[in-house]
Amino acid sequence: MNQFKNYYNLTKPGIIYGNLITAVGGFLLASKNHIDISLLIFTLLGISFIIGAACVFNNYIDRGIDQKMARTSKRALVSGLIKPLNALIFGSVLGCIGLAILILRSNLFVVIIGITAFFMYVVVYGIAKRRSIHGTLVGTLPGAAPIVAGYCAVSDSFNSAAIILLIVLIAWQMAHFYAIAIYRFDDYKAASIPVLPVVKGITNTQIQILAYIGAFIVATACLTFFGYTGYIFMIVMLALGLWWMYMGIKGFKAPKPKTVAQKMFLFSLIIIVSLSFMLSINALTT
Repeated sequence: MNQFKNYYNLTKPGIIYGNLITAVGGFLLASKNHIDISLLIFTLLGISFIIGAACVFNNYIDRGIDQKMARTSKRALVSGLIKPLNALIFGSVLGCIGLAILILRSNLFVVIIGITAFFMYVVVYGIAKRRSIHGTLVGTLPGAAPIVAGYCAVSDSFNSAAIILLIVLIAWQMAHFYAIAIYRFDDYKAASIPVLPVVKGITNTQIQILAYIGAFIVATACLTFFGYTGYIFMIVMLALGLWWMYMGIKGFKAPKPKTVAQKMFLFSLIIIVSLSFMLSINALTT
């Protein structure tokens, strides 16, 4: 059972569940009140296996970095509880299962999104985060894939709603990950990962967080302006977005910016759950 748990944790289940929440939001937004339960289940299964596979490969690639960071130093590949070759086999099996599910039960758009997101996260992001402050931005593309895949699974098209959802998730992730980078500053510095606060400073990062929160607010409003959501959705997301921005502004005068960044990170989790919930409620009441 302990070894099963080690393999389970290798898939980063927290990331899987978080992404499934957004995938459901995208799926229901496209479904309106006509929900294909079978399609929803298989779409979520396929997405789960592909995300799990990508996380396993990411763990394999990052095992050297993970040794240097306090929060990752006890992962199974770092401590030797799982052999690297076994991890690669495990990840490959998960990826093949996920791809097979999407090919058999979804559509071409979702399959392409899944393959592209996997490649972007494992290869492109894996390289970029070691070499550039823009690695964070690269990482938001696969992170935005589940909500878009959920939407496209129903719509069978990549339209303006899919583009807006992509922008919404990119903007949210940038603010979310920059908050993490500030309060985990020491870990990233110890691992020599060139995240923005380490390279450009905390104040610069705080400014960019506010810019991305602003982009998030505008993008969520666009879902209403283009007729995909109602005004209740826009009002709720506007209120949450403005409060998130207020927290960021207060951070400039805070004696402990890392503490503020941690609070902003935690609030960002409330934001993304609320976004997915409001998308779902909007769909079911339309």
